[in-house]
Amino acid sequence: MRLAPLALLPRGALTILREAARHILKRPVVGVAVAARVPDGRWVLIRRADSGTWALPGGTLEWGETFRESMVRELAEEAGITSVEFVRVVGAYSRPDRDPRFHGVTIVVECRVSMPTMEPVNPLEIREVALFDDASLPSPLAMGMDDMIGAARARADVVFE
Repeated sequence: MRLAPLALLPRGALTILREAARHILKRPVVGVAVAARVPDGRWVLIRRADSGTWALPGGTLEWGETFRESMVRELAEEAGITSVEFVRVVGAYSRPDRDPRFHGVTIVVECRVSMPTMEPVNPLEIREVALFDDASLPSPLAMGMDDMIGAARARADVVFE
């Protein structure tokens, strides 16, 4: 008779593994969203493939990555931007109902960036990149990002949600 590999673990180890998985899977996902402006002042937005709505570029941190590294990587992958200058932290957003996929905690940063020079890396995730002046910003933005870009535009105090 063959035993399943988990059956070879001590009885208490399986309980610990189940408890660890429960905690890991119920933790908020941490990410960054970038309110990015090109030299002429227009905002960089990406059109999401899953919903077709416009959004700030950004995403979740990868293991071992800092917010700054994530910001640079996400702008390159999603918007084809290679030159990034950090300006300020706009806010920390954590309302559980923002993202229907999971509870996300998003740090929003404002940056000055170069013009996009490449296509998005994954066209299954990002359909297009476009630049918008204040008067032509689309609404609503994905994942409740209207207030995020609103805070960046207003240059208000840091938002802590």
